[in-house]
Amino acid sequence: MTIVLYPGSFDPVHNGHVEIVETASRLFDQVVVAAMRNPQKGEPLFGLEDRREMLVEAFAHLDNVEVTMFASLVVDLARDRGIDFIVKGLRAVSDFESELQMAQMNHQISGVDTLFIPSASEHSFLASKLIREIARFGGDVSDMVPDSVARRLKEKYGCD
Repeated sequence: MTIVLYPGSFDPVHNGHVEIVETASRLFDQVVVAAMRNPQKGEPLFGLEDRREMLVEAFAHLDNVEVTMFASLVVDLARDRGIDFIVKGLRAVSDFESELQMAQMNHQISGVDTLFIPSASEHSFLASKLIREIARFGGDVSDMVPDSVARRLKEKYGCD
């Protein structure tokens, strides 16, 4: 049984994330989606519990996906859970540079390999940061995020 870990901040989860998890769920026996608080990204819009709920809702249609939260190194979670590979999505060449460096560092300290899954061009522009900004100013992001996330963004920002 091959188990992969898809870590991220998921603040909020968007359709590009969903695409990567759907692809990984077809390729591997089990996918563990792990949300974390990333201090490099500033104060999160949604708390960890809200993000966990959104992730569970977003992946409810996939039987081999589990959602968890963590507050440690990704490789520590991978080791503790018996993860075979870390999975990361790539939107553009710029993602590859930073993700490759992280993958090499993770391998150096743990021996865990990272596999890259490119996103489809229809999702390559999606970024949680941009979605938060559009929603904050009342823009429609409903085509970019799962329905439950669109609803929560509207509630958060008081939009119709």
